[in-house]
Amino acid sequence: MSEHIVASFDEDLKKLAQMISEIGGLAERSLDRSVRALVSVDPVEARKVIEDDDRIDALQRDIEERAVTTIARRQPMAQDLREIMAAINIANDLERVGDLAKNTAKRVIAIGAQFQPQQFVHGVEHLAELAMEQLKNVLDSYVARDLDQALVVWRRDDEIDILYTSLFRELLTYMMEDPRNISFCTHLLFCAKNIERIGDHATNIAEIVHYLITGIALTDERPKQDTSSLTSVEYKNS
Repeated sequence: MSEHIVASFDEDLKKLAQMISEIGGLAERSLDRSVRALVSVDPVEARKVIEDDDRIDALQRDIEERAVTTIARRQPMAQDLREIMAAINIANDLERVGDLAKNTAKRVIAIGAQFQPQQFVHGVEHLAELAMEQLKNVLDSYVARDLDQALVVWRRDDEIDILYTSLFRELLTYMMEDPRNISFCTHLLFCAKNIERIGDHATNIAEIVHYLITGIALTDERPKQDTSSLTSVEYKNS
């Protein structure tokens, strides 16, 4: 293989990495803006999140197309192939993060002028802060090829699950105490679930980074502490 071909291959891989950084930044921004829209019940900000999702979708498609073209042209093996496949898979996870942020923004619009006890939002805001931290750290681990940081993100997934389950119980209690809370709290439950799923996607990316660096898939069972389904049964039977 000539030096020119090797150099151009390096440029292909660098471009994919740059595109992942770009879509990661867009996904982080969408999550942040959707939560701010929820906290302030701002439908204008929510609509901006929904509109921006098209950019994330388009970039995800561009990454996939460039990756497939690179595979066809370069026929990569080993580490090079892992780099390309990691880009495809990470882009898919980030596209889903964008979708989940968009879904939260849609809930903000649906809430409208409903009865809105703002103290109920604080738990969702705290959950989002943790999810945003996880997402930022895992994207940093990808850029730096930092295995230790990726593993920290992977191991912290249960923190989001525990917080989500606690929030689930809290919102159910509010609904039982006052029927006026039911509609607003239901919207918040869906928003909280969207954010919990974003945490799962951050953990997915951590697993991808682990495989990218080591060539070995994580075979340990992912730590999961989401017991909200059991909680709903408890409340039904109480």
